[in-house]
Amino acid sequence: MEMTMNLLIAYIGIALMISLSGIGSAYGVTIAGNAAVGALKKNPGAFGNFIMLSALPGSQGLYGFAGYFIFASINPVLTPEITGIQAASVLASGIAIGLVGLFSAIRQGQVCANGIVSIGQGNNALGSTLTFAVFPELYAIVAVGAAFFMSSAVVA
Repeated sequence: MEMTMNLLIAYIGIALMISLSGIGSAYGVTIAGNAAVGALKKNPGAFGNFIMLSALPGSQGLYGFAGYFIFASINPVLTPEITGIQAASVLASGIAIGLVGLFSAIRQGQVCANGIVSIGQGNNALGSTLTFAVFPELYAIVAVGAAFFMSSAVVA
């Protein structure tokens, strides 16, 4: 029974890391996409820039999958033999990646949307928008890095 509960706790962590980061990406790309639709009316020639900036917040959803693969590659973490400490590590990683991915994707979408509006108004703002959009992304990468360190600590 204990092993089954540990596995359930671990898979709750996996579900959180994938779903929350995916939800954040869905919101982020939609925020930027909405701005792109409006900006296209003023500057249809910048469509390629708008696509790139609108897609950028989608990367956080991929970090949720990266977190899953970190733990799926370790035996016996996602098997019935999982220990309580390993399950807690997966759950904590899931909460970290999920929440950081959720909020960083939304905020990155807002940064990209502001850049899209500026480009739509005729400003040359692609480079500076990409520069500012990298900062929220960094925190999602840090969360995946922390998950990697937690995963390596539980197999030692």
